Amino acid sequence: MTRTGSRLVGALAVIALLLAACASEDEPVAETASPAATPSVSSAPPEPEPTPAQEPAPVPAGTVITSGDSAFGTMLFDEGNQAIYIWEVERSATPQCYGDCARAWPPVLTDGEPVAAGQVQAGLLGTSPRDDGTTQVTYNGHPLYYYVDEGPGEVRCHNVATHGGLWWVIQPDGNRAA
Repeated sequence: MTRTGSRLVGALAVIALLLAACASEDEPVAETASPAATPSVSSAPPEPEPTPAQEPAPVPAGTVITSGDSAFGTMLFDEGNQAIYIWEVERSATPQCYGDCARAWPPVLTDGEPVAAGQVQAGLLGTSPRDDGTTQVTYNGHPLYYYVDEGPGEVRCHNVATHGGLWWVIQPDGNRAA
């Protein structure tokens, strides 16, 4: 072997030793076939990128039903302090107030599950589909309504007869006010 060839073999051996010393335990050094071969390092396959956790689809915020004081005791209001009523004609959660009735007594609608606040009992809140595809809030199995000509905080229509029946404010226990 020539002097240049010896130097080359020596240099390759030093490089192989350096690579072996720098490799981690998880990355084994490949064996060289001969002293003249170029050393190579075998690396572990790349770890797969972690996939981000799928975020659940946002749930629409539901209408907040709360309680407040009135001349008829504690009763249900919406978050804007609008009085809420039930209609004696409806004996189930199925709405029957449509047309002229619904113009005078707009239904309490929601886009998501209704939310209980104040003394309102979450277990008594529910929903019922309306003929037009909207969702009406129910309480203790009764569809809920507003009166169109009342402002926030006003309660003027308890025990008022219109559209074939009496309208009542409803208390947090689920019963109509006396």
